[in-house]
Amino acid sequence: MDMSVTVSAAEGEPQREKAEAKTIARGANASDLDAWLEKVEALGELKRITAEVDPDLEAATITYLVGGQKSPALLFENIKGHPGHRALYNMIGCNLSRFCLMIGEQPVDHPLKAVQILQQKLGRKMPPKEISAEQAICNQNIVEGNDIDIRIFPAQRMWPLDGGMYLGTGDAVVTKDPETGRINVGTYRMMIKGPREVGVYTSPGKDATIDREKWWKMGKPMPIAAAYGIDPLLFLVAATSLPKTECEYEYYSGINGAPIEVFTSELTGLPLPARAEIVLEGFLYPDETFAEGPFGEFTGYYGRPSGATPFMRVERVCYRDNPTLTCALMADTAANEAGLFWAALRSAGVWADLQKLGVPGIKGVWSIPEAAGWGITVVSIKQMYAGHAAQVMALAAQCTAGAYFGKYVIVVDDDVDPTNVNQVLWAMATRSRPAQSIDILRETWSTYLDPSLNPPEIRPWGSKCLINACMDYRFIKTFSKRTKLSKDAYENVVARWQELGLSGSPPVISVFEDETSPGSVS
Repeated sequence: MDMSVTVSAAEGEPQREKAEAKTIARGANASDLDAWLEKVEALGELKRITAEVDPDLEAATITYLVGGQKSPALLFENIKGHPGHRALYNMIGCNLSRFCLMIGEQPVDHPLKAVQILQQKLGRKMPPKEISAEQAICNQNIVEGNDIDIRIFPAQRMWPLDGGMYLGTGDAVVTKDPETGRINVGTYRMMIKGPREVGVYTSPGKDATIDREKWWKMGKPMPIAAAYGIDPLLFLVAATSLPKTECEYEYYSGINGAPIEVFTSELTGLPLPARAEIVLEGFLYPDETFAEGPFGEFTGYYGRPSGATPFMRVERVCYRDNPTLTCALMADTAANEAGLFWAALRSAGVWADLQKLGVPGIKGVWSIPEAAGWGITVVSIKQMYAGHAAQVMALAAQCTAGAYFGKYVIVVDDDVDPTNVNQVLWAMATRSRPAQSIDILRETWSTYLDPSLNPPEIRPWGSKCLINACMDYRFIKTFSKRTKLSKDAYENVVARWQELGLSGSPPVISVFEDETSPGSVS
């Protein structure tokens, strides 16, 4: 699990009220995760599971079964073999309301509103705030040397063929570029090897891999730290490929609207998140590897069979009393815990890139969460000139935010909601012409985790399919008119929804008929 989708920052300051944070007592044992969970519980979206649950397959199975639809965050409070420890799954899942809470906003009623908010917030950065180690909540308990046994924490096995128990899934791994001093915060899968050893799988070309190679070229072990029990917002920025010269802490602080608190470790020299609940510190030594994996990945397939993977020699473990381990289930379709926020991140990044490139008429960008988070991107445009749709397809596929992995780019007209898969499929079926509307880009940037690329030696080279599902611009004025509702009739039905005995809320419609039929009844 090397969870990273590239985005680029957009300019602008969001003009909204932040989510109202409840007054939370910052006692000696309160973390940022506690604060977030309290807000989630107030929203009615936290499920506390007090029955005993086994960390070996059972917790993940529960999460998968409930995570395929809108579902609460799952806090397992009675973990077999780990008294006093908790595990949190389904932090965001496919729930837009919790995504909004994660980025510090009130829940919104449409995914594109959340994308626009995030797009703006990615454009503001601020440095972290340094505090003393004594003030860090994770330092309530400190264990060093041969007294360490990381198996006290409720590491999880999520899928039957996983190679072992994984402590690191919903994590934030901290490394440093020894040449520039740039701090990287990433999310990587971490399988337990022994009491003081944990694997760190990073894909080629990722920041932690580059940092490691630089340290080893100098003949030195790489200092490394891993944080768990973290604020979901830290998970979001850690699981995102931001510019390689910049630090994720700054993006966290900008989205949060206040600097993240860090303390500098005298062991590794790394700035560590002070309000994380668990922190492991140690070093990666050259030529020390073990057979890590396989692991059930975000694609819904097992990624990379067991192979030589570096492992951290853990020198220090810090944790708060009664800590919570944050876990992220990688799975197919909507059960992928990172699907929604990956979709929002890619959408915000592509939208920002298109604006920077000066492309007009962009009405919305959405990467479908159920399609492995970033496998399919849909762009809605107001066509303004010949070749407009083709231009958008090509740029959305290869801009900074869209280049990695995504296989399909679909462009639709502005009367189609890109977040509504039903509407997108309808546009593809009625407006695209397979012989004229589909282009293929070859030798593009893919991922080692894509199971469709065989033999595996050809990875990470991939390809992209560009689908023009817009009305043919040459005939747009005479293109067959689509059926649209009358605005007056729609508003009348909405007003009578309960009177009519209809359940739920009426669908939100924004496209209405604006012409009058010659045969209209007067």
